[in-house]
Amino acid sequence: MMKVDYQFDQMADRRIDHARKWDQKIIQSKYPGTPKDCIPMWIADMDFPAAPPINEAFMKIAQNGAYGYTYAYGEFYEAVIHWHKRRHNNQVEKDWITLSYGTVSTIHYLYQAFCQPNDCVIMNTPVYDPFRYAAEHNGLNVVANSLKIVAGQYEIDYELLEEQLREKRPRIFLFCSPHNPSGRVWQLAEIEKVAQLCQQYGTIFVCDEVHSEIILSGNFVSALQLPKKYHENLIVLTSPNKGFNLGGLKTSYSIIPHEPLRRIFRHRLEMNSITSPNLFGVVGIITAYNECEDWLDAMTAYIRENYRYTQEFIEKNLPDWQLMAMTASYLPWIDISKTGKTAMEIVEPLAKIGGVIIEPGTNYASDGENFVRLNIGTPKPILVEALNRIKNFVDQNK
Repeated sequence: MMKVDYQFDQMADRRIDHARKWDQKIIQSKYPGTPKDCIPMWIADMDFPAAPPINEAFMKIAQNGAYGYTYAYGEFYEAVIHWHKRRHNNQVEKDWITLSYGTVSTIHYLYQAFCQPNDCVIMNTPVYDPFRYAAEHNGLNVVANSLKIVAGQYEIDYELLEEQLREKRPRIFLFCSPHNPSGRVWQLAEIEKVAQLCQQYGTIFVCDEVHSEIILSGNFVSALQLPKKYHENLIVLTSPNKGFNLGGLKTSYSIIPHEPLRRIFRHRLEMNSITSPNLFGVVGIITAYNECEDWLDAMTAYIRENYRYTQEFIEKNLPDWQLMAMTASYLPWIDISKTGKTAMEIVEPLAKIGGVIIEPGTNYASDGENFVRLNIGTPKPILVEALNRIKNFVDQNK
């Protein structure tokens, strides 16, 4: 098939989809007084138009004009199975796959399925804050396994982890792979050590792999690559939502090899009436996986260039900002401790005065107080303007 020359310098009109990332009412509610021409680099949502085959598939449904109830039909399972085999060398069976309403809501259902009030769940920190939020709002206690920084990247503190597993006996370890917010791709030996400890102490190993499709360097290794002995204790959560920017469709799926775990989880979904999926969500997954791999590769190459530019710009112009090496996704994680300021002391005035909105590390459960996060999933001209605004702001507020 002929490669298409995708134009990622083109930006979708984010007013039409009422994107939270760009919506002035939402921005002003969080950062009053922010200029209307501000550049939002916060919510993990890319600004590119979707892959053309996805748009065409949606238009076909719209032209048909029927939006009734649907189900997870055969093409969905085939698309998922073939994608995992082709892209990640995973051998996935149809019975393992369960469609649901987005990864965040699925985390709530998992907590409800396998935990009782006041049980513990464990997670590496800093981490995507809905992991913590879902636990606390389901009456659970969060055990924070703080990541160590070694040679400029996060490492798992296995000694601390084993101590916490032994003493707290958490029901679930919610593990983020690749890691969000740092974009760290874990290696198989690291994942296997976590799986081994979880199995030893009776903790279900839940691996969130939603950031696995945009790999900037090296290779992603899925938890499904673990030896079969760990599959009895494994739940993988994933979707094309980050890679293909389909988060607003609220559709994702789990892969659970062990039938007893799968049965308990599906019972919880039935209790919450999670039965009939989003019509467009199912079509989006099928089309993304079957027809849009070349778009994903081209978009990843574009993000890779954005990341290279960001890395060089920060090294040259923002010496007190230390960019943590990122090997996945489009969300650089930056240590600002050398500035002597907290994350919010930078984020709030940067929004109101500098006209750029970035994410404070305090939004990532714990251990993120000295960090900020950028979203570079945007056309390069916008990225260049945003970084220049950040530099000007920093220069003027030394």
